[in-house]
Amino acid sequence: MASKTAGNEQIILNTYANLRSEINQIYSKITELEMEVSEHSLVIGAIQPLDPSRRCYRMVGGVLVERTVKEVLPAVQRNKEGLEEVISRLNEALENKKKEIQEFELKYNIKIKKADNETKDDSNQKEGSAQGVLVGPAS
Repeated sequence: MASKTAGNEQIILNTYANLRSEINQIYSKITELEMEVSEHSLVIGAIQPLDPSRRCYRMVGGVLVERTVKEVLPAVQRNKEGLEEVISRLNEALENKKKEIQEFELKYNIKIKKADNETKDDSNQKEGSAQGVLVGPAS
């Protein structure tokens, strides 16, 4: 009987760990795409004031191609809008996954122990009694 309960607990813990892993993956993908949106914004800001007939280079599938600002600017703007749309969908998926994990925590009465005890202990220490490593410039 005890081994069956332990097996069920392990299944629950594995499922919970998978949910947490999925949330972390969504967070990292959102961050990655936000960086790309930022790069697109920088490119748009740099080429928008330029003459539309000016030569412009763009990387397409690993190949650098020569175009004009007039041809490249709309494509970069479309790509940026598409990335923003994907980010909004990922944010929705993230919210759904957060709700799912909250329901899972409630269903199986899962409580997470946080390392708040360490931070509370550190804040109660006197300034002179702090223990740690002080790193200075190499001499």
